[in-house]
Amino acid sequence: MNILAFIKPKSEVVFVYDDDTIQEALNKLEQCRFSSIPILTRDGNYFGTLTEGDLLWAIKNQTNFDFKKAETILISQIRRFRDYVSINMNSKMDELIMKSTTENFVPVVDDHNLFIGIITRKNIINYFFEHNFIVL
Repeated sequence: MNILAFIKPKSEVVFVYDDDTIQEALNKLEQCRFSSIPILTRDGNYFGTLTEGDLLWAIKNQTNFDFKKAETILISQIRRFRDYVSINMNSKMDELIMKSTTENFVPVVDDHNLFIGIITRKNIINYFFEHNFIVL
C-alpha cells in the first residue's frame, strides 16, 4: 500500500518556521491546541518538531519568563527534546507503522527533503478499523 493515501498535505498542516520567534510559535500552538507541530525552513525543508515542553523550557531557561525577550528568540535557537524523524514518501507501510507507534504524527518528505505533509496515527488506526483489520 502507498503511504501517500494517508497523508495530510502541507497546505492543511499547522507548522512553524525555524525563523519564527518563540512568541509566534506560542500563538500558533494556542490557536490550534496541538501539543507538537512540525518545524520547516523557509525553503520548505523539514527541520524538526516543536513541542509545548520545548517552548516551556525555552521560556524558562532562555527568557527568564520575559515575554518581550520571547519575541526575539528564534525557534532554531531553542533546544528541542527530540525531533520526529521524517520518512520519505516512497517508504513502505511497515516503516510508517513503526514510526507511528511512538509519535502522534509522522512527517513525510520527498526525495529532496522537502516537507509534503504528515500522516497522523489517528488516520492509520481509523483505516485499519474501517477495513476490519482490527476487531473489538
